[in-house]
Amino acid sequence: MPFGEIVIGAPGAGKSTYAHGKYQLFSALERPIAIVNLDPANKSLPYPCAISISSLITLEDVMQEFGLGPNGAMLYCIEYLEANFDWLVEELGRLHPDTWVVFDLPGQVELSTNHESLKHIIVKLGKHDYRLAAVNPCDAHYITDAAKYILVLLLSLRTMLQLELPHVNVLSKIDLLSQFGDLDFNLDCYTEVQDLSYLENLLLQGTKFSALNMRICELVQDFGLVGFETLAVEDRESMLRLMRVVDRATGCVFVPSASEESHVTGQEKVPSTRRVNFDSLFTTAAGPIEAKYGWGAHDVEFFNTPAAAPGDGPGSAALASAANVDKCDVPKVEFGIFDGRTENSFAPSGDGFVHGSALNGNIITHFICNRVKPDSTAKTVPINDCTDAIAATPGKTGQAFADASNIAFAENV
Repeated sequence: MPFGEIVIGAPGAGKSTYAHGKYQLFSALERPIAIVNLDPANKSLPYPCAISISSLITLEDVMQEFGLGPNGAMLYCIEYLEANFDWLVEELGRLHPDTWVVFDLPGQVELSTNHESLKHIIVKLGKHDYRLAAVNPCDAHYITDAAKYILVLLLSLRTMLQLELPHVNVLSKIDLLSQFGDLDFNLDCYTEVQDLSYLENLLLQGTKFSALNMRICELVQDFGLVGFETLAVEDRESMLRLMRVVDRATGCVFVPSASEESHVTGQEKVPSTRRVNFDSLFTTAAGPIEAKYGWGAHDVEFFNTPAAAPGDGPGSAALASAANVDKCDVPKVEFGIFDGRTENSFAPSGDGFVHGSALNGNIITHFICNRVKPDSTAKTVPINDCTDAIAATPGKTGQAFADASNIAFAENV
């Protein structure tokens, strides 16, 4: 069952930039991804393209052949793709079953609001077991103008009703919002879309359009469907957060390959999106744990990196240590510069305690406590006594946090 997303939106909203950012993020997490370019006019793609509609039809050829303008030729190209859907299925069939597929669409909004071809293509993909979500980037600067914000609300609602997919509306380029001055209200008022009556005083009064805008606001609120996430593509935390939102929208739970699974009968050839998650603590829970304990990208990357068997690559030393945890020394929490970071962070030390650095020291202490064996006969920390180390650190930061943890670990040996 392949998973993926349809990236739609107005021209200049950041669709291709988002697709490129997602490709870079998934590559860093070693999660398979393929981008499908469905814009026949896009010649300068910023990302590696696995499949491109240009191999089937181009905008220039249609304009020259039928004498159409750019918009009419674009609609013809999508209709031609619908008529030749078998070509798309054949190209997608060459991808690995685990691959997350990103469909990068053209910027013509009529494709997702009232034209039927894109909707028919989505329905056909669903019949081929594709689980898709629609991601709709909208330029965040529109929320600085009440009338434009209402336009974005109406357009997003129309798109949601047209495509009938799990839908994620996104205020993109949120990092550039400060260039347009202060907002009239908190950002939450614009993303949650709960009460739009506050916009009335921002609209021009005494005109027929002010009343029309308020009726549109009432329509949007009556449906109760529209809401927004925020995105700054160059911010790793922002991309990770949106990745988790889209994963939940599709129901995708990606489980990297792990050494334990090789011993489970029938799991060797099962796609990772359908495999039993024997490593849930350190894989699919990476998102929620980050939200709760403040994990950084280094931590997510560490736990999403597929483990190698002992002696098979750079992970072999770590796995060998993990297999011989009874030979560990007393673990310690160190505070300093690690893993190429520019800021101070926490990291464990001691044989058998292999972990990337973390900005939140609780991640390291919890890792140490979960890493040791309760019945260890060597000089290690009993797991039941780790609570003393965790209890000693509230309110402490930096080196003081590390010192308090180390004292508690040493006393419990």
